[in-house]
Amino acid sequence: MTKKTIPVVDLFAGPGGLGEGFSALDNGEAFQIIVSAEKDPIAHQTLRLRAFFRLLKTKMPEGLADYYAFCNGEAKLPFTERTKKLWEDAGKEALCVVLGTEEGNEKLDAAIYQRLGQDTGNKPWILIGGPPCQAYSLVGRARNKGIADYRAETDHRNFLYKEYLRIINRYKPTMFVMENVKGMLSATVGGGRIFHEILQDLAIPARAFPSETDKPRYKIYSLVSDQHFEPDSDPTKIDANAFIVKAEHYGIPQARHRVILVGIREDFNEGKLGKLKPQPLIDVEDVIDALPKLRSRLSKEPDSAVNWQRRVTKQVKSIAKEASKAGMKDLAAQLNKACGNLSKHSDYGGTRVLRDDKASTGLPELDAWYKDDKVKFWLNHETRGHRIDDLGRYAFAAAFAELHKRSPKGHAEFNLTGLAPAHKNWESGKFSDRFRVQTRKGPSTTITSHISKDGHYFIHYDPTQCRSLTVREAARLQTFPDNYFFQGGRTQQYHQVGNAVPPFLANQIANVIYQSLTKP
Repeated sequence: MTKKTIPVVDLFAGPGGLGEGFSALDNGEAFQIIVSAEKDPIAHQTLRLRAFFRLLKTKMPEGLADYYAFCNGEAKLPFTERTKKLWEDAGKEALCVVLGTEEGNEKLDAAIYQRLGQDTGNKPWILIGGPPCQAYSLVGRARNKGIADYRAETDHRNFLYKEYLRIINRYKPTMFVMENVKGMLSATVGGGRIFHEILQDLAIPARAFPSETDKPRYKIYSLVSDQHFEPDSDPTKIDANAFIVKAEHYGIPQARHRVILVGIREDFNEGKLGKLKPQPLIDVEDVIDALPKLRSRLSKEPDSAVNWQRRVTKQVKSIAKEASKAGMKDLAAQLNKACGNLSKHSDYGGTRVLRDDKASTGLPELDAWYKDDKVKFWLNHETRGHRIDDLGRYAFAAAFAELHKRSPKGHAEFNLTGLAPAHKNWESGKFSDRFRVQTRKGPSTTITSHISKDGHYFIHYDPTQCRSLTVREAARLQTFPDNYFFQGGRTQQYHQVGNAVPPFLANQIANVIYQSLTKP
């Protein structure tokens, strides 16, 4: 096969993290997203905006000025009359549909037929996506236990992967990439492992659609081991953990462990698939320390830079005094030092924060991935409000981490007067990570959608900023490029970032897939 751009269909796309990695390979010459589908209307706004950016790059580079004018706050809309047609095309590529509904499936099928034609089994193309994971995740399963009469067999979320499967069975992609949470491996339905069922269905999709006559078959591969699953094999003999990709080992500044399955159609080749190449660990501070320093905001009381400094100083000095009484002299000194620097931060950021062109990670490959000199601002870099007692805990956690190079654990180490939250189960041991600071060195913890609800688990390591991570900081830990503009309110932006596949990891996966497709 000669080198050419290969079509990609992206399902359950969210804001487009997985698709971004594929579409960015070889500057857009290796893969082209022809259809993407997302049900959330706000995530879809981000998805469409990014589709528009890609279309401008490939079809009208001079029109990129419209996109940058929007990012830089110089225009209210991302398009003008000259680029309106491509904006409309982006809307046809990025669909806002609910898969599994009659209307949603009809729209998706029509788009695939229009873009790929009917003879989809005889041309190379890729299907990518990650069906929703709430029913598989450990947190989701814990919540389900609290629901009276909950039965996994009747929870439709356990079977949303079958909408992905329907596309495989009907349109026979040459290869597919399916991503999901690690909890998928241990989730059970009807007494059996859901992962075993999924493996068998992906290998022989017609198992789930017995009325179909054409029956494509796939071998399922790991990207990090030699483990693979063949049609008609026994899934109980498979080492399921061999399909887990640990993102921090592949240049992502985040400990994110996900199941990633690669399917290769049996009639395509002999089942050759390369592996991801391990890379050195990247520190959190490498990718977020260059961002402008911001103060948190105050909730429950009037917010201003002056009141924030006064209230936080009082809170932190009180904790420092308690630390000194408890013999923690170094910690007390660290907290008092932080108090002396609180006045340096008066800004809480915003949708756009003026950027320093000198900002760099010090890592050339990541700088090339992140930076875009045409964007004059840090986008989506705004702090949220916190209760003043929580800000004291944030300062304590960050100061503790500066000294001990780790986050303090639960009531045993949040043991100073005034630090314990008003939580009846605080000392049960179940909430040891209730307040978790991201340390400077090493990858961050997993950026999840829960970051949209509170920041306790995502405390910034700098005690003078005394806050949780912003959307842009979370996006950088997820490796979204700096010109990726998340739409919607701040909570919705956090949710989009937390649910996404790291684009830089997706880019490496795309390279492995492309090599398999194009090399004899």
